Order: sequence, then C-alpha cells, then structure tokens
Amino acid sequence: MTTPTVISIQIGSSQIYTDDQGTWETSFFKEPVTGSTYVEKMGLAGDSQTNKVHHGGKEKAVLMYSADHYPTWQAKLNQEFTFGGFAENLTVGNLNENTVFIGDIFEIGVVKLQVTQARQPCAKIARRWGIPDLTKRVLKTGRTGWYCRVLETGSIAAGENVTLLERPNPTWNIIRALETYTHWKNDISALEELANLRGLSADWLAVIRSNLDRV
Repeated sequence: MTTPTVISIQIGSSQIYTDDQGTWETSFFKEPVTGSTYVEKMGLAGDSQTNKVHHGGKEKAVLMYSADHYPTWQAKLNQEFTFGGFAENLTVGNLNENTVFIGDIFEIGVVKLQVTQARQPCAKIARRWGIPDLTKRVLKTGRTGWYCRVLETGSIAAGENVTLLERPNPTWNIIRALETYTHWKNDISALEELANLRGLSADWLAVIRSNLDRV
C-alpha cells in the first residue's frame, strides 16, 4: 500500500453567505493553509465551527477526508471539486472509509490523532455545491470522511506521512461503523459491539446507549 500522506490542510471561520435559498451562516468554506499549522486539542488553530451542537469539540476536533474520492465526485457530478470541498481539515491520500477503523491512532509529525466516528453528512454539503441530493449521495456511497480527537498537539504540514500507530478495532472500519450506527435496528448485537469499541466518540456512544435502551 502506498504511504498515506496529508495532501492539503484547510481551516475556515464563520461567515454569512447568500444564495437562492436565502442567507445562511457557516464555517463550511475551508481555505488551504500554506506552511505548517498548529493542531490543538479542540482542532486546528484558526478553524471554527458555526454549529457547535453538531460540529467540533474534543471528540470531533479534526475532520479528515480522502483525496482519493475527489476524482470520483468530479466524474460522477461533472463538477470541479477543490480540496476542502467537503469541509475537511485534512485531505489525505491513500486512506478511505474502508481502510480507516474506529479507534485508529495516527501520527502526523509529532501530532497524534484518534479516529472517533464517521462523519454524518449534513445538508450544508448539498447547499455549498448547489446539488440538492449531494448529502444523500455522500451517505449512500459511504464517502463521508471521519472525525478524530487530538491525543498529542503540535504542528503539521501538507506532505507529511500519516502513520498508523495502533488499531484496537480491526474489524470495525468506518463503513461498517456508519452502517451499524445508521441502521441499528438491523443488527442489535453489532450495535452492542460498536458501543464497546475503544476510542468511540462520546456522542455516538450516548446515541447508541439510548437506542439500546429502546430495544
């Protein structure tokens, strides 16, 4: 397997935009960082989230997305997508939702990140690109990206390798985790297993426990 690398780094601040649906405020529009940027416990320095209920926080401090998906999206939708187009902080090559697992610990320079959950795509993806069904396509294809918590802070730069240090849950890649979480009624035993995974986000764990209490 080719060595995974950071292809591009993006940050963004909360801004107000106007489109054919009206005025909206979002931090979705991320811009590339030149040189190095510092990764703090709450995310990349200079980055922000407008909706802090559903985005950001220590459990979802860094959003990673596969650079390998971009050619597919461009071909399928006949539209040019630039890195950061899915609001990710880190665009990474040679990693995707099949090869990344819940609880994985990655090292980028001195920074250590742990995968906590799949990204649950929101309506802003579709609104950002003016493609009404894009959010549904992202979820259906599993090309969602994934969130990480920051275990060790420090500076990173594009071009650095992404090195896997630990994989505590080798049967639980992002694709399987998202499928189990989303369609939890289909396999309660799998949902119970998901709840016990090392590294799982507190947000997902709370929802899973609530669903299990309903069974």
